[in-house]
Amino acid sequence: MFLSNPFSVDPRVYKEAKALLDEGNEVTVIVWDRQRDYAPESMIDGVRVIRVHNDGVMKILPNDVFRNPLWWRKAYKKALELYRKEYNFDVVHCHDLDTLQIGVWLKKKLDVKLVYDAHEIFGYMIKDTASKWLSKTSLKMEKKLLEYIDHLITIDIPFKDYFASIVDKPITIVMNCKDLEYKKYEPATSDIFTLVYIGLMVKDGFFPDIIDLVGNMDGVKLVIAGKKEGVFEEVKNHSEKYDNVEFLGTIPSRDILPLTRSGDATFILVNPDTGQHKMNLYNKQFEAMVCGRPIIVTKGTYAGKMTEELKCGLTVEYNKESVRDAIIKLRDNPELCEELGRNAFRAAKERYNWEVEKKNLLKVYEEIY
Repeated sequence: MFLSNPFSVDPRVYKEAKALLDEGNEVTVIVWDRQRDYAPESMIDGVRVIRVHNDGVMKILPNDVFRNPLWWRKAYKKALELYRKEYNFDVVHCHDLDTLQIGVWLKKKLDVKLVYDAHEIFGYMIKDTASKWLSKTSLKMEKKLLEYIDHLITIDIPFKDYFASIVDKPITIVMNCKDLEYKKYEPATSDIFTLVYIGLMVKDGFFPDIIDLVGNMDGVKLVIAGKKEGVFEEVKNHSEKYDNVEFLGTIPSRDILPLTRSGDATFILVNPDTGQHKMNLYNKQFEAMVCGRPIIVTKGTYAGKMTEELKCGLTVEYNKESVRDAIIKLRDNPELCEELGRNAFRAAKERYNWEVEKKNLLKVYEEIY
């Protein structure tokens, strides 16, 4: 596998690698550890991780647009060395567009099978943060490289429909569902209605607006944790203004579900008019399901549509008034909160859990061997 982050912060890739390992496969993940946060090589629950660091010229280049080709070349060379000196791997599994070129080079060189795992539509993801040229170039590059893949994996139906429109290859959905950590539904026991959010904090994710909104509400507490990206520092500083907002910084992955379950509800608020937000399903949604907690989601998105169909949360317009009304509705109606939470937990047990998605992943490998 190839991944352009250090692996330790990517639950999807970990779960996929571990699923393949548990089926008797040998799995190595070559990753890009830009900040040199981890050792050059390690074993994580039986999965071998080899890390590329920003050395030499990579350290002085202005940004990752320029570093990407060097990362591809280094990762390619490490994979060739692995193939020639240790074991002849059968499949190359590339996570997102910023690794796919490596896989195409290896397929041409070694005639291995190539799986492309599209967590995002990369060109759409960067549309509002990068130049138009880079966004368009990414879309064109992806379409060209897709000609070489053997199978495409992606996260939901809108993504599958998009890729089916540009490439004639087998496509399988593997959603970011979570393990069923809890055997039965249990209501929250907090003394005050508590919203929990653990994840990326960005401007078009309603941050830091949600801080000021909840900070000025009575009978509501907000607990926040997440990666040191986006507006992390701004959210941290905003949180200090309010007694009812608790900022935890970055927490271990193992604490995500217990913390989510300790609250009454969670939320994923995205601007439906930017990036690929209309098409996405989110980790927050599946975390809420396995914890039996309702979620507040933006209307006009695929995530909002799922929430409405499963009756596992409330959908809102992307503005303060609508979000405030939803919070108050859940705060003042514990019976509704429990009903939505039970629906969420039922959906997780019956369909939206990792055991189901793992079978989809393993079937891909059975078909391409």
